[in-house]
This record gives sequence, C-alpha cells and structure tokens, in this order.
Amino acid sequence: MASFPSLHDAVAQAVHDGDTVALEGFTHLIPFAAGHEVIRQGRRDLTLVRMTPDLLYDQMIGMGCASRLVFSWGGNPGVGSLRRFRDAVEHDWPAPLELEEHAHAAMASAWEAGAAGLPMAVLRAYAGTSLPDVNDSVATVTCPFTGEDLSAVPSLRPDVGIVHAQRADRDGNVLVEGIIGVQKEVVLASTRSIVTVEEVVDDLAAPSLNSCVIPGWAIDAVVVAPNGAHPSYTHGYYDRDNAFYQAWDDIAVDRERFLAWMDTHVLGVSA
Repeated sequence: MASFPSLHDAVAQAVHDGDTVALEGFTHLIPFAAGHEVIRQGRRDLTLVRMTPDLLYDQMIGMGCASRLVFSWGGNPGVGSLRRFRDAVEHDWPAPLELEEHAHAAMASAWEAGAAGLPMAVLRAYAGTSLPDVNDSVATVTCPFTGEDLSAVPSLRPDVGIVHAQRADRDGNVLVEGIIGVQKEVVLASTRSIVTVEEVVDDLAAPSLNSCVIPGWAIDAVVVAPNGAHPSYTHGYYDRDNAFYQAWDDIAVDRERFLAWMDTHVLGVSA
C-alpha cells in the first residue's frame, strides 16, 4: 500500500547510486519535480530509461547523474538537439554516457513485458532494419508454433520507476488522464515506485475515456507535487510551457550558462 512521504524522503528511500531509474512521460506528465530532487540529492552512475528523453534527462545528464541511457528517441521537441546529452556523448562531459537505442515499438513492448513479469518482449518491428547490428540487446527468436523468426528484446524491470499523474485518493490509488503513455507499465515493472500527483482527493471521480487507474497496492510512495510536471503539462491542470522549451536551447548550449541556471533553479530550490 502506498505511503505519502515528502518528495525528499521518497527519493532518498527509493533512488540509490548505480540504480536503473525510469522517469517516464510522453510529452505529458513528465516528472520534472522528482527528477530535480534526484539531482539535488547528488545521485550518480544511474542508468536512465525513457522512451523519449527530453529536457529533464538533459538536465540529469548534464549534472552528472547518468552513466548510461536506454531510450528510443532523444531531443528537445520542436526545437532541436539536447545540448547536454550531445556534450556527454561527443566530449564525455561531465562524464561518459553509454547508449542503448531502441525503436519506440520495442521500448513499449519491453515495458509491457516488464509489467507482466516476463523476461523478454517479442516483436516484428526490427525486421529489415540495421539497428540490431549495433545493439546487442536485440536478438532473434523462432516462434515454436509457426517457425517465424522474430525480434526479441529484454523486458524493462528498473530498480525505480517514477511517474507523474493528476491525482490520488487517500488509499493511494492514482488516476492518469490524457496521454497516458506507459505510466502504468512503469509502476508495475519497477522494483520500487514513486508517483507524484497534483493533489490528493477523497474521490478520484469519474475517469475520462482516455484514462487509467494505477492501484495503490502497486505503488510505494505517492507524493503531492503541484506543478510537478512543469514545463511539460498535466491535462486538466496546466498547459505546456512552450516558451521554456525554446529558451532551454540557449541555456543548455553553454556549459557555464547551464550550470548557473541549474544552481539557481534546481540546486537552490527545496523540494
């Protein structure tokens, strides 16, 4: 059953140096507040997992939290490159970054397999592509029923899964609405999980058509973090801060400018 700690305590208890950590969100509900707390607590040597790493992972990589990234696309949506990500890959600053790149379909399938407790995901998505030539985590298996050769990837079973959502009830059940992505699968697949929410309510109320409930028994910690997805958005609460995504390119392009911004807006802010 989920507990309701502070953000500081939830991260301190769940995230350790060397862990594999997933902070998921697909353009929507990106857990920035939780990621910033990981940075403040100085976690190192993390394997970061996410289908679409954008500004949050750029910040975590630039602050030296990560040694490895498992992903299927990386960039500043609508703007361009992730400057800190590129600096780590091209110049080992602030530390070398190992990459494991997949297709979206493979990552989504790997999350589903992890949530189901399976060791691997099987798919057709890599047929005819060259990505398996450079990724040792892609294998070929033969279907025992049809004889068809299929691609297989390891399931995703991180040490820690962190997601953001609209609200939780007082029993720790969480409602996710809008673009729900793989939030449910991340929580079910992870050994430990943190869900940040905009608010805790007595009744989750009727869900919308595009929604899901993550049950409290699957969650370790529910943390109240208003605006916890900003500058991404939370459907029904606030819009995406498009101006910040544009401004980030200028902030992150220079190492000293980046560090100064992080010192003021992340390190200098309490959870």
